[in-house]
Amino acid sequence: MSGKKERFGSRTAVIMAMAGSAIGLGNIWRFPYMVGEHGGAAFIVMYLLATLLLSLPVFITEVTIGRRSRKGAFSAMSELHPGHSIWEFVGLLAVIVPLLINSYYCVIGGWSLDFLLRSCAASFVRMSPSEVTSVFSQMSSSRWEPVVMHLSFMGISTFIVAHGVKAGIEKFSKISIPALFFLIIVMIFYSVTLPGASEGLKYLVKPDFSQVNGETMAYALGQSFYSLSLGMGAIITYGSYVHKEEDIVVSGAGTAVFDLTFAILAGFAIMPAVFAAGIEPGAGPGLIFQSVPYIFSSMGEEVPVISAAVSFIFFLAIVVAAMTSCISLIEVGVTFLGEKFNLSRKKSCCLLFVLCGGLGIVCSLQPSVFDSLDWFCSNVMLLVLAFCFVVFAGFVMKKEDVREEITNAGAKPLNVRLFNVIYFQIKWIAPIAIAVILVTNFIL
Repeated sequence: MSGKKERFGSRTAVIMAMAGSAIGLGNIWRFPYMVGEHGGAAFIVMYLLATLLLSLPVFITEVTIGRRSRKGAFSAMSELHPGHSIWEFVGLLAVIVPLLINSYYCVIGGWSLDFLLRSCAASFVRMSPSEVTSVFSQMSSSRWEPVVMHLSFMGISTFIVAHGVKAGIEKFSKISIPALFFLIIVMIFYSVTLPGASEGLKYLVKPDFSQVNGETMAYALGQSFYSLSLGMGAIITYGSYVHKEEDIVVSGAGTAVFDLTFAILAGFAIMPAVFAAGIEPGAGPGLIFQSVPYIFSSMGEEVPVISAAVSFIFFLAIVVAAMTSCISLIEVGVTFLGEKFNLSRKKSCCLLFVLCGGLGIVCSLQPSVFDSLDWFCSNVMLLVLAFCFVVFAGFVMKKEDVREEITNAGAKPLNVRLFNVIYFQIKWIAPIAIAVILVTNFIL
C-alpha cells in the first residue's frame, strides 16, 4: 500500500467512523440477548459502569497508540518500541482476532440480509405468529441459503473498504450512523405499543441486583469491549487515520456516548417485542430474528402496508449496523497486508474476502464452531489484547509521549487537568480489572 497515508477529514468523520466500528451487531444483535441471559436491567447498569470506567480509558489508549505510531494494529507497537518480538506477536494477534471475529460476524450479517430480502417481499405480513417463530431456525439450518447470504454480505462490505478511508469508510459512516438512530427510534415507537410490551419495559428499567455476580460483571465488561471494538485492532488502525489536531478524549467520549445510547435504544426496540411475543429473554443469538418478525406479523393483521415498511426499515438497520463494524474489521487486515506486504487495497480486500469468507462458511454450517469462536474471541482474546494495549501504554511507552497525544501537546487545557486521572486508569485500574475479569471467565 503505497502513497501518502489517508486521514479522516474532520472530528465528525472521526466520531462517525469510530462509532460505526462500535455501533454494530454488538449493540443491535448481541446486547439484547446478553441482557436477556444475564439479568435484565442489572446487567445494563454493570454494562454502563464498565463502559465509562474501564472501556473508555482503553479506547483512548488504543487511539493514542494508533495516532502516535501512524501505523495499523500489526506495526503500531513495534514502531513505538522496536526490536522486541513480544510486541510484534501482540500486533499479529491484533490482526488475526478481528479476522476471526469477522468470519462469524458476516454469518450474522448474512442472516440480517436474508431477513431484509424477506421484508422486501412482505413475507412476515403473510405469516401467522406461529409461522414466524420457525422462520429463523429453518433459515439458519439450511445448507446453502445462509452461506450465499454470508458471502453476499461480506462482498458488499469488502467493496466499501476497497474504496478507501475517505471515499469508502468515512462516506459510508457519515450516512449510516444518523440513519441507524432514526431507524431504531422508529422501531421503538411501535415495539412499546405491543400488547404485553410493558413487562419488557420493566425488565429493562427495574434492576434486580440480587442477580449480579462475578459472571454478570465479567460478561458486562466483555460486552462493553465487544461493542466498542476494543482489543480488535480496529481502533488502533482507525487511530492512525486521526489528525494530530483532533482531541482524542472528546472523540473517545463521543464514540462511547453514541455506543451506549444506541445499545440502550436497541434494548428498548427489542425487549418489549420479546415479552409481547412470549419468547424467553435468554433465547440466545437468534433472539432478534425470532422476536422482531412477531412485531411485523402482528402489525400486518391491521395495517399490512405499514408492517411491510417497518419490517424493511428494521432489518435495513441491522444490515447497516452490521456493515459498519464489518468494515472496521476488514480494514485491520487491509492495513496489515499493505504495511507488511505492500499489497494494494483492492488486492488485500480480495484476499480477505477469500480467507474470511471461507472460515465463515464453516461457521455457518457448523454452529459449534460459530459458538466456540464467539466465546473465545469475546471473552478471552479481546481481554488479552486490551490488557496488552494498556500495559504497553502504561509501562512501555514514555509517559510524555502519552501525555502529548492525550493533551495535544498541552493545547487542550481540560485534558491537561484530566491527564493524571486518565493515565492512572490506563496504567493501574484497567489492567488490574481486565486481569480479574479474564481470570473470572475461566473460573465460572
